[in-house]
Amino acid sequence: MSEAVDPTPHLRIARPSRDLGAAERFWHDGLGFQVLYRQAADGTPAHRHHLLMLGRPDASWHLELVQDPLATVEPRPTPEDLLVLYLGTPVPDSLVNRLEEHGGRRVRAHNPYWDKWGVTVQDPDGYRLVLSTRNWSNG
Repeated sequence: MSEAVDPTPHLRIARPSRDLGAAERFWHDGLGFQVLYRQAADGTPAHRHHLLMLGRPDASWHLELVQDPLATVEPRPTPEDLLVLYLGTPVPDSLVNRLEEHGGRRVRAHNPYWDKWGVTVQDPDGYRLVLSTRNWSNG
């Protein structure tokens, strides 16, 4: 008998960032995520990292970007490291333009499926955001 993980816990997606200012411009100013939490490193063991958490206050997930000023971890995304947002509508050109104006770069998807069903934009750390025209439901 296997034990299943309760599906209701909050989900955190954590990634290293080279430049939290550039990341904030992309995710907040470009995409419109809200800053949920911010912490500057102060050198103590409990606050060794700079943190930036973004998302929506009413969501059960958030994106955490981390920077350790004493031991930098270089982001190492692959073309398949995707964060997919299912918009359920055509992707507005104005949104893609705003993401590009705030440090993003439109790229071809490694998997042509995503070019057929959306737009892929690379963030300042090299991670890929897919804005999908499709809907998604787990039900």
